[in-house]
Amino acid sequence: MPVKDKKSGNKSFNPKRSVQRAKATRKAKSQKWTIKLSDNSYVWSSKMERVSLIREGLPYESIEFISDKSNLSIKQVLHLLNLPQTTYNKRKRDKNLLSGRDSEIVLVLTELLEFGLNVFNSEKEKFQRWLQKPNISLGGATPISLFDSLTGIQEVRNTLNRLEYGNLA
Repeated sequence: MPVKDKKSGNKSFNPKRSVQRAKATRKAKSQKWTIKLSDNSYVWSSKMERVSLIREGLPYESIEFISDKSNLSIKQVLHLLNLPQTTYNKRKRDKNLLSGRDSEIVLVLTELLEFGLNVFNSEKEKFQRWLQKPNISLGGATPISLFDSLTGIQEVRNTLNRLEYGNLA
């Protein structure tokens, strides 16, 4: 049912139309994700391509990419991955690759952060503020505090899905 603007009597928002537009947009575009690093780019558009990248491993430099996208310090991202700063510094310098688990978290976080930006209409500051605020649908936890596990990341994604379709999140 459309909501009417009280002052002018015009229809200002139609939730059904909004949901239809979101569904059509999602079906219409084939999603591609990219991690751009100084010497290489990693691109995937399916879960099988993601599995392949997980098996190969991502360079430690990809942690900086997540840091930038999420507006977290590198130290905070390292804490999420349970990596000591000294280990990160040495392995990055030696051009080592992340473990499969850490590579998967980086890839899934990349997908989540892109999705979140889409839900917030590419308003990066608004999205980053939302990530930092306690959320009722996450049991009072901040979305960013759940980035340390795949289950937590999926819960944040579910919350963003509800937001996209106009439900409480």
